[in-house]
Order: sequence, then structure tokens, then C-alpha cells
Amino acid sequence: MLKKVDYDRRQHLTYSLGRAVSDETTATWLRAFQRHSRTERPLTVLDLGSGTGRFTPALAATFGGPVYGVEPSDRMRQVAERDAAPAGVSYRPGSAEAVPLPAASCDLVLLFLSYHHVEDRPAAAREIARVLAPGGRVLLRSSFADRLPDKPWHHYFPRAREVEQAMFPSLRETIDDFAAAGLAPVAFEQVPECHDASFRGYVERLRHRASSTFEHLTEPEIAAGFAAIEAAAERELTPRPVVSDSDLLVLGRPTE
Repeated sequence: MLKKVDYDRRQHLTYSLGRAVSDETTATWLRAFQRHSRTERPLTVLDLGSGTGRFTPALAATFGGPVYGVEPSDRMRQVAERDAAPAGVSYRPGSAEAVPLPAASCDLVLLFLSYHHVEDRPAAAREIARVLAPGGRVLLRSSFADRLPDKPWHHYFPRAREVEQAMFPSLRETIDDFAAAGLAPVAFEQVPECHDASFRGYVERLRHRASSTFEHLTEPEIAAGFAAIEAAAERELTPRPVVSDSDLLVLGRPTE
């Protein structure tokens, strides 16, 4: 089993830079979220594992209701409160296994690249089902062990894919955990996501090591990988966007 990543130690310092999302990519994701939500507004949204709040303000602007960012890392939450807390957004300590909100209070629950950090996934599924309002949807943006995308940087860090296969649950495991809590898939799609406008820019952001995969690699592995990928970036003559398809699993109660 992989060790738990402590975001209070280092990740909070660089996460906003390394995981910054462009306006175009944010809009792409918000359109996807709207496709799978009710049309009426406002909607109350839970951003579960909200980190430094990279999506939280945009969720408030799009869905119009209160948005609660629940984040277990004190220092990640402090960054969000400082940089990403417009009107309608509030951040609270908590976890997927212990959400500090009333039952049936959330129309949408978003987990954006946070589900793989959950320690007790069956308990988390039950808790998410508890706070989900009638007709609500769970939007789970994640990688899955049996569907890992071919990330460009994996070619330069040979053990990264092995780490991520141990880090992420499979799609079937995820569906089964939520099924036991009374939630079933209502949609599954791949969303085209632009990670950067050029490979050089992609590598510069990767340098911040904001992906938790780096926490499970050795320093010599990381140094060798960056030497190789930076050399490749130097050879880029014509900037080309780095784009990949990202999985979005949508869940709800089968009778709704």
C-alpha cells in the first residue's frame, strides 16, 4: 500500500502553480458538469477535496448556490481561503468519510482528482450518498487503475505508471463502492482536457511536482526524469498543445 500523501508538508506550497487550470480548460469542465446537473438554479455544490480551490469559485459562478469546499489539509485550505474565496464560497475542514454538512443538502458533489486519496472508500461513498439531495449527482473526475491514460510525462519517469496503478482504484471497484451506498452510474464520458499550450510549458508546470505521484518516486528517479523531459522540451520547435481525454464518472440514485 502506498503511503498517505501529506499535503501540509510540501504540496500546498506549489499546488496552485503546478495544477493551475486555464480559463479554457475550466470552461470545458464546467460545460461537462452542467451536462450532468439539473437545469434549475441555484444549486448547492460540495467540492470534496477542494485543495487550493482551483474549481471552487467557478462552481459558485456557474451554479449560483452556495459552494462548500471540504478539504482535510489545513494548509491547502488556508491557501484556498486566501486566494479563492469569493462570495458564495466557504471552506470547511473535513474529509470524504466525514463531510461537515447536513443530510440531503447538496445538489452536486464534485470529486476532482481527490478520490484516490480517500482512505476508506466504502465509508466515503456512504457519506456522499448521505449528503446528496434527491435528484442530485456525484461528479467523479478520476483516473482508474484499469484505464490509466498515456500521460506524456510517464515516458520520462518509468515507474510513474506503476505507482499510479497502485494509487488509483479500478473503475469497477469504484462503481461497486458506490453501489453499496445506493448510488449507480448514470453517465460516463471522456472529456478532452488541454493541460498546456506547449510541451515546454507543460514541463515547466510539472517542475512544481504538484502531482502526488512524485511523492512515491525517489529523488534520483525524479532528477533523471526531469533531465530527460527537459531535454525533450528544449527540442520543441513548434509549440503544440498537450491534450488528453480525462474520465468523468457521474453517479446518482437509480430511481431518480
